[in-house]
Amino acid sequence: MDFATLTVISLAALLGPLLALPQHWQMPVVVGELTAGVVLGPSAVGYLRPGDGTFAFLADIGFALVMFVAGSHVPVRDPGMRAGLRIGILRTLLVAGLAVPVALGIAALFDTGHAALYTVLLASSSAALILPVIDSLRLKGTPVLELLPQVALSDTACIVALPLVIEPQQAGRAALGALAVTGCAAVCFVILRHFDRTGNRRRLHRLSQNRKWALELRISLTIVFALAAVAVRTHVSIMLAGFCFGLVVAAIGEPRRLARQLFAVTEGFFSPLFFLWLGASLDLTQLGRHPSFILLGLLLGTAAIAVHATMRLTGQPAPFATLCAAQLGVPVAAATLGSQLHILKPGEAAALMLAALVTIVAAGIAGSLAARTAPTPPPGTQE
Repeated sequence: MDFATLTVISLAALLGPLLALPQHWQMPVVVGELTAGVVLGPSAVGYLRPGDGTFAFLADIGFALVMFVAGSHVPVRDPGMRAGLRIGILRTLLVAGLAVPVALGIAALFDTGHAALYTVLLASSSAALILPVIDSLRLKGTPVLELLPQVALSDTACIVALPLVIEPQQAGRAALGALAVTGCAAVCFVILRHFDRTGNRRRLHRLSQNRKWALELRISLTIVFALAAVAVRTHVSIMLAGFCFGLVVAAIGEPRRLARQLFAVTEGFFSPLFFLWLGASLDLTQLGRHPSFILLGLLLGTAAIAVHATMRLTGQPAPFATLCAAQLGVPVAAATLGSQLHILKPGEAAALMLAALVTIVAAGIAGSLAARTAPTPPPGTQE
């Protein structure tokens, strides 16, 4: 990788905002970034090489930061979210239960033997996608407060479960690795909460702000990278490391200055680079050589939407139920780990990402519908 490649990546990353610009489309930015990666990758032009060590490492940093930002956006301190926790847990369990027979049927139909993996995929929700959609569309009300715990629980549970099902023979090692990462995150929470309660964090914040040192950002990145190192050493996806520390930051309270800095670093460079790398990693020519996996991807994506949509029976509005089906981090990790471990059939990794794209498109449409049907505040009232 060189500066010319970085220039192309930065230029191609603009496709995401360009596609998301028309407000009536409600298109998630990542769709354009993934598309640019597919076009520039081996599937078409062949300019971007996802196997390049520097490119892949920068993408890993982006993946960890995307999940960190997603976790930090979970409003764990919001009393309204705690009020919706019960229904969120119920819907999470119901979706997981419904996903089992559907996954068994799909795995049997395509003879892949990956029913457990498909169950995790069908039950997952992506906080990294759903929370920004909610924020950008300014969705509010009881359905949102009930949706947030559901998304957080589903995402966290599936992140933990993925390494256990994708490599069952190493389930014990994966479980210990997940415990190690979450344990380290818990220690960070205790230390940072004490630091906050003693007033030291406030003093550090003032010092950093006055001297322009960005100390909070430096410390946060240090902890994220340390947890990612633990995850790599214990053979756990770095998505767990980023998401866990994001939850820690959300539980303590993220300073607005740190939030802006993280947004700039992540959304300005590392996040689009990651999604471009991801798009370039999708060898869609494999789907052409194995057309049955096109059907697998479409079926998995449709099944994920259908499983989540059944929560309409519990009183969840249909657009919000469909929005919960949006997947990203778990399919990415499944495709990456499965390819690295050589347990996926040729074309199956691309099928998993095709399924994720189906749910992303559906989530964009659902978010638009939710915004259009949201009640308008009475005149003279503030949101």
